[in-house]
Amino acid sequence: MKISYDARGLAEPAAQAPRVAVIDASGAAVFDAAELTTRQINLELRRLVYHEGVTDVTMRNPGARHSLAVGILARCRITIEGSLGYFGCGLIDGPEIHITGRVGWSVAENMMSGVVVIDKNAGSLTGAALRGGDVVVRGDVGARSGIDQKGGTIIVGGNAGTMTGFMLQRGRQVICGNVGGGLGDSMYDGAIYVGGKVTSLGVDCVEAGLDAADDEFLARKLRIYGIEAPAAWRKFVCGRKLWNYDNLEPAERKLVL
Repeated sequence: MKISYDARGLAEPAAQAPRVAVIDASGAAVFDAAELTTRQINLELRRLVYHEGVTDVTMRNPGARHSLAVGILARCRITIEGSLGYFGCGLIDGPEIHITGRVGWSVAENMMSGVVVIDKNAGSLTGAALRGGDVVVRGDVGARSGIDQKGGTIIVGGNAGTMTGFMLQRGRQVICGNVGGGLGDSMYDGAIYVGGKVTSLGVDCVEAGLDAADDEFLARKLRIYGIEAPAAWRKFVCGRKLWNYDNLEPAERKLVL
């Protein structure tokens, strides 16, 4: 797999879609990514979805490459048979993506809408700056999952690492297992549901009671993705102590005095 660079160090400036996919009679496409570069893989995906109008694509042998299936802005179904590296499925708006293996850091970063389902584990920063849609990890996730989340839902069938929900602004996280320290640190809004043990709460994260709407939401989401619910849930929200500052800035103090 040879990669060329231009004078600025940009990879494959003249790369073209390899046109290796096979489209069957039903309109579904399949292609093998084993011998393709990252850019070729993404160009082939774009060709199929945007130019060929294919709405069901299967990618085989992704080889845990980074930055695959990014920036897809169309309703379609993409199945990735294998594992992805860092920044997979970022900046998407509409696709339903199923990954049968594992993923690295920052999967579904800045995702606008759609669904990303990961059958195994995910690295740190899962769903970073998520804005909409569902990110579902059937296994465990690393640290800072949902950092700066602005909408949508993150569902974890296993455990989550430290600082989960850090700076959560809006949206919901559902963690069926245990969670590391600093849960919901500096969160501004939204809700985090935990089915297991919580090591410690972060700054301005407090426990709240569940109501009928919470119960309906949790049951519906887990039913959709076939995830077994824990014996009991705990809900965590923002304590709102950081919404206002107690002390004035020096310049403000001069104006007041």
